[in-house]
Amino acid sequence: MSAPDAEIRNEPKPEEEQQQHHEESVATPQEEEEEYEEDIAAMKRRVAEMEAEAAKLREMQAEVDKSAEDLREDKEDVDARSIFVGNVDYGASPEEIQAHFQSCGSINRVTILLDKFTGHPKGYAYVEFAEPSLVAQALVLNESIFRGRSLKVVPKRTNLPGMTRGRGGYRGRGGRGGYGYPPYRGGGGGGYAPRAGYRGGYRGRGRGYSPY
Repeated sequence: MSAPDAEIRNEPKPEEEQQQHHEESVATPQEEEEEYEEDIAAMKRRVAEMEAEAAKLREMQAEVDKSAEDLREDKEDVDARSIFVGNVDYGASPEEIQAHFQSCGSINRVTILLDKFTGHPKGYAYVEFAEPSLVAQALVLNESIFRGRSLKVVPKRTNLPGMTRGRGGYRGRGGRGGYGYPPYRGGGGGGYAPRAGYRGGYRGRGRGYSPY
């Protein structure tokens, strides 16, 4: 019997395989340039996005700063038209306090401060007039007798020593707790404002009684 024909295969050598793989993986100069341009474009897009985000943050910060400035100016304006009244009888109503200072001029709002824990009056009040010039007239009533007590009347100042804010703050939009007039609103409401007919017929922004 003759020996089986030997199968002859031309297997590539390892060196040839490595060379072929290297030739397939090497990018052409054109491909490298395109890839580089894509990277540059992606970086530019990212930079543009970051700049847009930074501009938006600057705009938001400017709005916050302006709002804070407006609030500060508004508060200073209110303070310039207001007086602090101390040693107020605990049973006094906003209407009684308004009547006591009615002769001084048009009143926008009367605010009786409440203890933030008990909800009871603290014996202090604020009276906001329509004009800053009326404050001087109200100071004449310092040590005047109200409900058997000698009142302490001074211009309102921000952060008076010994004064703390109750619930809600002095913004004329209602605190939490306390009582209101008119009408009774329990845990909220506006501030107390005199009705038309008091010294020239008040038609201002008063919104009822608003405890702190």
